[in-house]
Amino acid sequence: MKFFTSLFAFSLFSGSLWAQDTTNQRVDLHFQTTYIYQYKPGFHADYSGPNSISNHEEKQNSLTATMYLGIRLCKGAEIYINPEVAGGSGLSGAFGMAGSTNGETFRVGDPAPTLYLGRAYLKQTIALNKKKESVEDNENQLGGNEPTRFLRFYVGKFSIGDFFDNNNYANGPRTQFLNWGLMSNAAWDYSANLRGYSAGITTMLQWDKMTYKLCVAAMPTVANGGELNLDYGMSRGINAEVAKSITINKKAGHVRLLGYLNEANMGTYAIAIKNAVPTIAPDVISTEKNGTRKYGFGLNIDQELSDNVGAFGRIGWNDGKTETWAFTEADRTLALGVSLKGKMWHQKEDNVGIAMVVNGLSADHKNYLAAGGLGFQLGDGHLKYANEMIAEAYYSYKPTNYGMWLTGDYQFAMNPGYNHARGPLQVFSLRLHVEI
Repeated sequence: MKFFTSLFAFSLFSGSLWAQDTTNQRVDLHFQTTYIYQYKPGFHADYSGPNSISNHEEKQNSLTATMYLGIRLCKGAEIYINPEVAGGSGLSGAFGMAGSTNGETFRVGDPAPTLYLGRAYLKQTIALNKKKESVEDNENQLGGNEPTRFLRFYVGKFSIGDFFDNNNYANGPRTQFLNWGLMSNAAWDYSANLRGYSAGITTMLQWDKMTYKLCVAAMPTVANGGELNLDYGMSRGINAEVAKSITINKKAGHVRLLGYLNEANMGTYAIAIKNAVPTIAPDVISTEKNGTRKYGFGLNIDQELSDNVGAFGRIGWNDGKTETWAFTEADRTLALGVSLKGKMWHQKEDNVGIAMVVNGLSADHKNYLAAGGLGFQLGDGHLKYANEMIAEAYYSYKPTNYGMWLTGDYQFAMNPGYNHARGPLQVFSLRLHVEI
């Protein structure tokens, strides 16, 4: 709290320090709201457990609203504050699938709309050359000019997904794919509280076509918890990424290599199975120990194929020995997809996306679930293991010249929760997204 108070006070008294370059925007304000309705018909299931997605017909909806405030404090320094309201629920409370079907929902018990502070951070840029390039005004982005080579720091509360594992075609459930496995690398157990935010510091070095990032961020105090452990000596997530901008046949693309190491009070699947009493399911929570580590890697590619077609792919892996702590229960993942611009059929503001994601588990993780163990997201009471496979397609339509989009979305999932004894299932969605 003292940090954010200091930032606010600094913003009030820093007028005399503002850069005199009038081409740089000083204050920026944006709003967004997103409503999603989902319908799932009933599907076949040989059995269900405490954390299964319901095999009965189900309807759910969600609503988020965010304010994006940006203030340029002085040369190179900016502050961003994002109060947010979120309400509603994912299908079955977002339980039962690693690739949960609505990226705008969380595993919260109370679906009532809740106001909270999503982001509040300082952005400090240090120029490393005199060459400038234009940056457009956007959410959490002040318009103006910035150097092509720079060192940048983000300090405060933010979502790590803002800075890492970005992808031009599969990165945001408010405008692109809805499935969790297509908005981020599903095997990346990134540092975040229940609503997807953390606190820490991110360092970024931009050097022409190369980008280097390093982040140290707080982990939740318990798996999928709302409270962050700010004792970084005891618990933390370390994330590093190297990215390169590429050109193929004069079309732009990016290649990003991600690595992470988490340390927290996590439990271990193999120990939970070993310690289990006969006829009683193993409990990974009983094995939690400070200093337990999880690590993993991810590769992320996006590439323009033509003026109207783009493609993307992600592959991810983590060691799968310790309980999932923050994002979703996947230890391996592969995602592929394409994005088509409506200009191809004379609807230049429309967009179509088609993709698939395949998620898998480590041997320890699958054995734990097969023995009846529960994760914070999965647990059918038993497991006939198979990779979870999800296909998704959406059509985004812009009916006016203003910032509003209507989207129809369809998802088809085989082996939900990695269980061949359940499914397949279908999910039909409607999304309304408005930006101001």
